[in-house]
Amino acid sequence: MQVKNRPFLLSPAAKDYIWGGTRLREEYNKHIDVTPLAETWECSTHPDGPSRVASGVFAGEKLVDVLRAHPEFIGTHPKTDGEGGLPVLIKFIDAARDLSVQVHPSDEYARTHEHGQLGKTEMWYVLEAAPGASLVYGFRQDLTRAMLAALLEDDTVEQYLQKVEIHRGDVFLIESGTVHAIGAGAMIVEIQESSNLTYRMYDYHRLGKDGKPRELHIAKALDVVDLRRKPLPEQLQREREEHDGYSVELLEQCKYFRTERIHLDTMLKSVVFSTGPASFEVLLCVDGSGTLSGEDVELSFRKGDCIFVPADSIGLEIRGQSELLKVTC
Repeated sequence: MQVKNRPFLLSPAAKDYIWGGTRLREEYNKHIDVTPLAETWECSTHPDGPSRVASGVFAGEKLVDVLRAHPEFIGTHPKTDGEGGLPVLIKFIDAARDLSVQVHPSDEYARTHEHGQLGKTEMWYVLEAAPGASLVYGFRQDLTRAMLAALLEDDTVEQYLQKVEIHRGDVFLIESGTVHAIGAGAMIVEIQESSNLTYRMYDYHRLGKDGKPRELHIAKALDVVDLRRKPLPEQLQREREEHDGYSVELLEQCKYFRTERIHLDTMLKSVVFSTGPASFEVLLCVDGSGTLSGEDVELSFRKGDCIFVPADSIGLEIRGQSELLKVTC
């Protein structure tokens, strides 16, 4: 059966990590019976947290199964595993408490040491930040492997971590190998390679739900971490393209993904768009609401919703008052 390339809503997988809170349920319309609700994997084909289709003819199916049956939805450009897997994964993260200090491997290391998996480069878009909220971004000075191992052994590594105060709208690219941690009070969208490889270096001696210290991955972390001092990240002035009814800003572009922020401000006159054959697009609504419509499809969306738009889509119209993140590869 030939299926036209129509957009559809997604429903996320949920994670109850110990540092999570309640804001995703209270403010982002995630009616999920998980406490704490730390992360929602909004667009994911990863086996550790697959998202599902929530509208249209594929409703209820795993996204990965739909894409396996319809690889044309992914497009001709993104690199995939040939089994319906997307190269990216998109999350909401509610950090009610500090996350662990961690590092992710490169693609090369993961292929060799993690059974051919992808490494993990990611970007963070700060949705909300409590006064004084911060994140860890690299080291304050150059270290050696032996120095870092000793600091981790004697619990003095925190004084060498570079902390950066964060604010609403900030963007950070966290390349593989960069030591990092999201701090308490941050609400973040994370866009990353489709990977769940995290090497935990330090966790403040916290206990997991089983009452035991959470596992650390010191040896692998020492293998992959960038030991050089990290320059402070700059929040650059972004060019904003103004159009009739909407504006667009490029937030980040790397070899893995491209992320734009769209401010939509049109209730009566719709904005026309469609995707080309090269790549799918994901629209994540981070504020407001609107509608997306086309031949035989009309989707209403609001804050917290995620829409998958297949490559080479039908002609579409969008209207509303909202802030959207658009992710493509």
